[in-house]
Amino acid sequence: MELSESERDDVVAWGRAHRFKHRLEKVHFVDQAAAAIAAAGSADRLLARGMGRSYGDSALNADQILLDITGLDRFISFDPQSGVLECEAGVTLAAILHLLEHRTSGQPWFLPVTPGTKFVTIGGAIANDVHGKNHHRAGCFGNHVLSLHLQRSNGERLTCSRQENVALFEATIGGLGLTGLILSARIALQPVPGFALEAEDLRYGSLDDFFQLSDDSLADWEYGVAWLDCLSSGANLGRGVFSRARHIALSPGMQMRTRRQTQLSMPLDFPGFLLNRYSIGVFNKLLWHKASDVPRRHVKHYDPVFYPLDTIGQWNRMYGRRGFYQYQCVVPSGNAKNAIRALLSAISRSGEGSFLAVLKTFGDIGSPGMLSFPMPGATLALDFSNRGTRTLALLNELDLITAAAGGRIYPAKDGRVSAANFQLGYPRWREFSQHIDPKFSSSFWRRVSQGSSVAA
Repeated sequence: MELSESERDDVVAWGRAHRFKHRLEKVHFVDQAAAAIAAAGSADRLLARGMGRSYGDSALNADQILLDITGLDRFISFDPQSGVLECEAGVTLAAILHLLEHRTSGQPWFLPVTPGTKFVTIGGAIANDVHGKNHHRAGCFGNHVLSLHLQRSNGERLTCSRQENVALFEATIGGLGLTGLILSARIALQPVPGFALEAEDLRYGSLDDFFQLSDDSLADWEYGVAWLDCLSSGANLGRGVFSRARHIALSPGMQMRTRRQTQLSMPLDFPGFLLNRYSIGVFNKLLWHKASDVPRRHVKHYDPVFYPLDTIGQWNRMYGRRGFYQYQCVVPSGNAKNAIRALLSAISRSGEGSFLAVLKTFGDIGSPGMLSFPMPGATLALDFSNRGTRTLALLNELDLITAAAGGRIYPAKDGRVSAANFQLGYPRWREFSQHIDPKFSSSFWRRVSQGSSVAA
């Protein structure tokens, strides 16, 4: 059967492991939102879609409707004195950074929190309550949302904040787009000395070294993260390169490493066999040995510090047509070192290597979001080529280790966690479910709420 003009079978998440049919409807103006929702049939379920950078199925809605909100891309206001920015939900972080960087005078302002790509919308950043490399200082994105406007399927357009519609505000922060359609938001930006960053990359030899470096960096450095050689084992388990950075103002005569623009794009899917234990092992060893074991400071533009993968268009195609799964978990502070060690040991034994392996710590700043992912502890994120049951078996093993440590999985990255493990990791999920808009749902939510009367 041919798909109609609005029906699509090419809408995939960034991991590309899930392929569903959708009806795609575009929303170009805020005033169209209520009509677009009302036009859905009684059996239809809706979900907003932004730039498509969620990895699993949290932003997919199999055989149902996706509302494309990238047309809601207008700035509403900006106060250069307070740093409060108001914009529509489809505005991207890249557009905000462009606006801020090209101001010619006054206090420099920057995003308070940013994930590893700037090609995400404000609506997506709120719905996933994204975090960055500065959680110990700034918490999550939701900590900096002052208010938002939400379109509900009953026709109401609500203002939600810490003072108004508070419960719905807390459900929408990290609420995976299930509480209605986010139309716009007011965000508190952070003042910075400038758009340059002083940065260090330091090679270290073991997991113990990582935790020591992380602890030593908290006081003086705003951002910290480590790349891991996840195939290392024995005494070298957890070895990697620790990167830390902080904003600075350029003084006279100081030079900044030039900003990197997108240099290439993956023109086609790589053959699946190219990424294997041996090729990844060679890459990891080269990258680790290339780094210095003595701190060397550089002054860089923010792009290569925060968004190294944004220089490669469609980099997800390197995993082949079958795509990949990203696995990101967090484990609490008291169990963090042992749990991360167990996770890395399981990965090393499996041979399912990942050259995009990231480890960082979270601080104790709580988010207002009911389903917010971070907790005080350590978070590990890795990409695994989709090799079917073999890969899923490893991820299930990692789930057991994470759950035993009292941790949880990041919904924005997930595409296969069981309902039982999700519900165990998010004890407020039933409370959250009371705020779901009855016309909104997702493939993810239908999966993780199985066995419950609240499934939408």
